[in-house]
Amino acid sequence: MKFRPLHDRVVVRRIGEDTKTAGGIIIPDTAQEKPQEGEVVAVGPGTRTDDGALHELEVKPGDRVLFGKWSGNEVSLDGDDLLFMKESDIMAIVETGKKAKKAA
Repeated sequence: MKFRPLHDRVVVRRIGEDTKTAGGIIIPDTAQEKPQEGEVVAVGPGTRTDDGALHELEVKPGDRVLFGKWSGNEVSLDGDDLLFMKESDIMAIVETGKKAKKAA
């Protein structure tokens, strides 16, 4: 199924955390907290300013992001659990590799 988010909406797929502790204890699904990190799947075109100009979003598909614990609306599409949220619900873009070294 294809879809396109509207306005400043962002679609995020949660990135799962380890189900084992450092000591090797397996944590059952019912005791795990939902991860607050995800990968951006799709973004809307952006918002319109009062004068009609388009303000594009900073995030793009493929970005790893951090978001609030209760952010977004969970939707299941074709067996895939996704979060639909506004860009303002995203707290940070996680930069890895060369990008992170340049920023530091």
